[in-house]
Amino acid sequence: MKPSWAPYCLLSCSSVLVSAIDLPFQTYPDCVNGPLASLKVCDATLSPPQRAAALVAAMTTEEKLQNLVSKSKGAPRIGLPAYNWWSEALHGVAYAPGTQFRSGDGPFNSSTSFPMPLLMAATFDDELIEKVGEVVGTEGRAFGNAGFSGFDYWTPNVNPFKDPRWGRGSETPGEDILRIKRYAASMIRGLQGPAQELRVVATCKHYAANDFEDWNGSTRHDFNAKVTLQDLAEYYLSPFQQCARDSKVGSVMCSYNAVNGVPACANTYLLQTILREHWNWTAPGNYITSDCEAVLDISANHHYAETNAEGTALAFEAGIDSSCEYESSSDIPGAWTQGLLEQSTVDRALKRLYEGLVRVGYFDGNHSEYASLGWKDVNSPKSQEVALQAAVEGIVLLKNDKTLPLDLKTDPKSKLAMIGFWANDPKTLSGGYSGKPAFEHSPVYAAQAMGFNVTTAGGPVLQNSTSNDTWTQAALAAAKDANYVLYFGGLDTSAAGETKDRTTINWPEAQLQLITTLSKLGKPLVVVQMGDQLDNTPLLAAKAVNSILWANWPGQDGGTAVMQILTGLKSPAGRLPVTQYPANYTAAVPMTDMNLRPSDKLPGRTYRWYPTAVQPFGFGLHYTTFQTKIAAPLPRLAIQDVLSRCGDNAANAYPDTCALPPLKVEVTNTGNRSSDYVVLAFLAGDVGSKPYPIKTLVSYTRLRDVSPGHKTTAHLEWTLGDIARYDEQGNTVLYPGTYTVTVDEPAQASARFVVEGEAVVLDRWPAPSG
Repeated sequence: MKPSWAPYCLLSCSSVLVSAIDLPFQTYPDCVNGPLASLKVCDATLSPPQRAAALVAAMTTEEKLQNLVSKSKGAPRIGLPAYNWWSEALHGVAYAPGTQFRSGDGPFNSSTSFPMPLLMAATFDDELIEKVGEVVGTEGRAFGNAGFSGFDYWTPNVNPFKDPRWGRGSETPGEDILRIKRYAASMIRGLQGPAQELRVVATCKHYAANDFEDWNGSTRHDFNAKVTLQDLAEYYLSPFQQCARDSKVGSVMCSYNAVNGVPACANTYLLQTILREHWNWTAPGNYITSDCEAVLDISANHHYAETNAEGTALAFEAGIDSSCEYESSSDIPGAWTQGLLEQSTVDRALKRLYEGLVRVGYFDGNHSEYASLGWKDVNSPKSQEVALQAAVEGIVLLKNDKTLPLDLKTDPKSKLAMIGFWANDPKTLSGGYSGKPAFEHSPVYAAQAMGFNVTTAGGPVLQNSTSNDTWTQAALAAAKDANYVLYFGGLDTSAAGETKDRTTINWPEAQLQLITTLSKLGKPLVVVQMGDQLDNTPLLAAKAVNSILWANWPGQDGGTAVMQILTGLKSPAGRLPVTQYPANYTAAVPMTDMNLRPSDKLPGRTYRWYPTAVQPFGFGLHYTTFQTKIAAPLPRLAIQDVLSRCGDNAANAYPDTCALPPLKVEVTNTGNRSSDYVVLAFLAGDVGSKPYPIKTLVSYTRLRDVSPGHKTTAHLEWTLGDIARYDEQGNTVLYPGTYTVTVDEPAQASARFVVEGEAVVLDRWPAPSG
């Protein structure tokens, strides 16, 4: 999909701009007085399939064809209003063709803006992510009830972030599959809600193997991702298994690219064999939307079909139910008139779409379970607290020589020099796919609100030359009389985003030179980095750079969160959700190479396969110190005994979800400051096919406010699937052998356990036909 829209167009913009409005624009069915009231779609005693079938049966062929696109026209003849399926809520209700904000003052002129998903993933806090989902789902439903959006939101993005150059990486929960799956599960649970009626319909995207935009002559619109079955099952599709099979997400979006020669939106293997059949994603209302203009790509860019009509028919016959479009780009009428699109296919798609709207209460008016949600439920104090909590918990401390937290109590008149492009620019905080927050608090705003004496200056962003230096003198003037120099740098959204990947992961040269100049002043220097990961080698090596914080895009209260961390009001406990690679990594790995494992040509991808990170996945410092210990000897596991116990539990329909006894880890705060602590448990073992992963995250939890001297025991949940491996056919296999569990990054504690018995396939992966 294209990114955010005016006026908050933070990345690149579609030619179809969406601006703020004064009145609601989505209208809803009248099942009381309108012509629709006589149809069984309005009978709430019937099931969603019965209600949707009655609606579809009442449509003419022309009406049916007009409702197979995101901007559906409805059927005025029978009282079915137009409906725009395309709403966005990546980290808060956002601009989209189906979602708009009131201009000026008044209800629905803003929404709560959370940090980008990558920073929220750094919290390793599933409870928090569910709270975020609840807020976004509640506000999204309130917008929908008021007619400022639909009830379908195309979020979350669960594509793994394996290449640091990818422009959309910060939209995702990072590179690790377990972290992505648990983030997705928590977010979907929060968005859709616990009731039979959905609060909103969530959508997992982009299915599948979609993780680059434009590189070396290839774009996402024409790229053919060549992926082994092993990598496909283990990595690229595993998050979608969580979404579809385990979390019962309402909808799925297929991606622009092809997978092993077949465009994803025309790929029967992906859409039917895996998604609907293998994962049993067949509940009423489970619909597939294409990414926007992806149906046209089938013929125009992949050349998989000779004409747009043929490509359109291929997509619908393969299993999509709606074509997302800015303006008409597929050729549904042509596919129909040429006899390429079956009546049964059209009816099937419409039934799935309207079953979804039935499930979300679209036809039920004031009788809907969530009908009471309105403006009072948007931007609530509780929501704003959750947004601040998410930013605080996600910020990662990457370097510290005890300069942080700043010692401001001994000298309350200390002057802070706050320098850099985002120190005093609140518009930089939100990142991509954003809405219109009620407020945006920059670091300077927050520091001044705390009563600090602040001087400020801007700085360069992406400049790699100082030939037109307009910032150094102002920065030096701001720092002249300061006690502390706080530099706010990194990347803004112009560095990369949708349609644009990075070509380098170096720090911009002008920023490095400015940091070097500031470091020569002999004052404590703290760097706070915005955006995606950069190679921090020069900053880590520079003794005069005392501390580094990574804040990604921290959202509406990001400045407050940063200042709370810097001043010690809060303690950092976030962990990197991605690997920080050296700058020369980009020369060694083509973005278009989908292989994960190391070979004679590739050094490997992600922490599981790449051993020489600058700063590894899971790294994060604290203001205190912790000791960990695996609480008890790990038991020997007999494969057949564990499986037989799971077989007695009806909830364990899939053996890979079978729970193991909790992993107990003792954590002691050995320092002098209370702090959260993220417990990370990794697994290694020479089992299964070679090469063996360096290690794999198998469980985690976040402990809150562990006080000095206090010891607590974390109970980490894990499953058979978490300790299994994938063979070359994509099967999930539990192997006998000796395994080693390590805790933390770098490792603090370890223990071994033995798995006994014969290797067993927990999930047999379907082979592609042909």
